[in-house]
Amino acid sequence: MEVTAGELLRALRAASGRTQAEVAQAAGLPASVLSAYERGRREPSFAAVARIVEVLGHRLTAVPRLDPVRQGQRLAEVLELAEALPFEPRPPARARR
Repeated sequence: MEVTAGELLRALRAASGRTQAEVAQAAGLPASVLSAYERGRREPSFAAVARIVEVLGHRLTAVPRLDPVRQGQRLAEVLELAEALPFEPRPPARARR
């Protein structure tokens, strides 16, 4: 099951014991906007989520991901470079007795 940003924000806020008004004011947002985020009526930007999460005493980090097209291009480049390397196969190892 996938958790939405709004559900996560609501759970973090509820765990902190703070009201929407308190968190919204500290994050520099109208309370109605935070309410809309939590109910899934609006999708918060990454910056807004980061501000709200920070106000709640947590840190938000993101790991950048390449899009699949760029990943495919990079893989093709690596394989092309690997094919250009000199290669001399080793003789097969003899079985031990």
